[in-house]
This record gives sequence, C-alpha cells and structure tokens, in this order.
Amino acid sequence: MTNLSMTKKAELDFSAWVLIKQARIEQMLEQALPAANLAPNTLHSAMRYSALGGGKRVRALLCYAAAEMCDTNITIADAAASAVELIHAYSLVHDDMPCMDDDDLRRGKPSCHKQYDDATALLVGDALQSLAFEALSQPMLCNNTGLQANQQISMLNILAKASGSTGMAGGQAIDLASVGKPLTQAELESMHHLKTGALIQAAVLLGAVRGSTTQMAAVRSYAANIGLAFQVVDDILDVEADTATLGKTAGKDANSNKPTYVTILGLDLAKQHAQQLYEDAITTLAPFGDSAQRLRELAGFIMQRSF
Repeated sequence: MTNLSMTKKAELDFSAWVLIKQARIEQMLEQALPAANLAPNTLHSAMRYSALGGGKRVRALLCYAAAEMCDTNITIADAAASAVELIHAYSLVHDDMPCMDDDDLRRGKPSCHKQYDDATALLVGDALQSLAFEALSQPMLCNNTGLQANQQISMLNILAKASGSTGMAGGQAIDLASVGKPLTQAELESMHHLKTGALIQAAVLLGAVRGSTTQMAAVRSYAANIGLAFQVVDDILDVEADTATLGKTAGKDANSNKPTYVTILGLDLAKQHAQQLYEDAITTLAPFGDSAQRLRELAGFIMQRSF
C-alpha cells in the first residue's frame, strides 16, 4: 500500500486528514495492544485504558506527515506512529504517579494509578515501552516496504535515544530536580529539548526514514523548533486554560513551583517566543513546497491546540 498521491492530498483538507489519521492510529494501537481478556487481565486492561481513546495524537500525526513528505511506505509509518504513541502513553502513566508529578487526571479521566493502583501503573508503563520496540522491530517491516535492515535498526536507535537518559527520561529527571529552583531560559530549553522535544523529533525522523539527507536535515530542524513550541504552549495553557479544556489538572506547574516559560519570561514574552519558534519551524520547510504542507499545518495545530 502506498501513500496518497499529491493530487489526492491537496483535495483532502487538514481537518479531514487529521480525523483520518487519528482514526488510523487508534486502529493500529487497538491491534498492537493485547486483548483485555488475555492473562494477565488487569495489566492488559490497564494498558488499553492508558493508550486508547484519548489525546490528539500529535506525535503520530507528525510521523504520518513526515512520511508523506518523504514518500515513506504507509506500513512503515503505521509502525513508527504506533511506537511513538506507545512510548508517549508509557511516559504519561509514569509521570502521573505519586513519586513523579502526582496527578489524578489524564485525558479527562482518572490517571492509570487512580483507576487501578500504583503497582499496576508501574507495570503498564514498562509494558507499553516494551510494546513500542516490539512494534518497530517486527520483521515484516522489511518485507515489501523497501525498508532496509540497517534503516530499521536506525529507527530503533532513534526511538531508544529519544526515550532514554539523554532524551525523555533524562528531561524528566532534570524537571523533577528543578522544582523550586531558578533556571535560566537556556537551562529550561535544554531540559525541554529532552523531556518533550526528543520524542517529537523522533516521531518526525521515524516518519522521514526514507527521506534524502536534505529532507532529514530539514525535518530535524523543524522538529527541534516545533518541539520547543509545543512545550511553551503547554506552559501557557497551564496558566490560561481550565482543567476541562486541558484534560489534566490546570495550574499544576504553578502549584508545584516548577520553572516554566511563563515564570521565566512572563505570559506575553512566552507567547512571542512560541510564535518565533513556529515561524522558524515553517522556514525550514520552505524548499519542499506542497510535499511539506501537512507538517506546516501541524505546526499551526500545535500552536492552537487549546480548542
């Protein structure tokens, strides 16, 4: 199965494309996750509770958009999008636990540890992480897709680095250690390049795995900018949005005395900074014309995701 032609892409407006891709990744995750009635039943039920039916699937959308720009086979894109969403789901389960951010609400419903218990939540995160690498390492990805074995290994390496101590987990460690401490803007950005940006960049790079050197360099720069913009907008929403809009506890960062872009820059400058990051992301895509349109639209979607 191949990607839509450029003509068909142009005929499909962005909102319709988002709904189609959101439904697609939901189906992919539904198939990847163990059935709830398969032993151990509670663990599998909790995995499905945590990974299905919630969120805007921004990382999966970025993966699909990069795949379209670089003409990556849809089977490869499905596996990559599933993997990044599973890693993201695992990170949310662990982040919400009492030993981390201690949040009772996620995606508008009780966090995994509240719906089940702490031990189950810990195991859910572990299992979702393992399942992500299972999805990305399946041998069938190299059958009839044009993906080479060395490219598949590179994809696994990208996801592993984005998830580990020099990526998302490391960023979370710095975040926890920074509570109540003053940080410079540079220090805050360094933390968020790891905590939030690393997995967003991985999503784009995995989708672009079949791209040229020039395309890969462009999407890497795009992802670095939009990953930071994502976090700046998050910090703004933590101040301006309510719990119902966010699907998680509003004002949590302020109540926890965490350094944010708003506390360091102020609300107006934080908004200006997000806008500049967005514009820089868009600029990197200029050479690629219509093929990068979905990535441009997703940058706007990230900037306006409070709706």
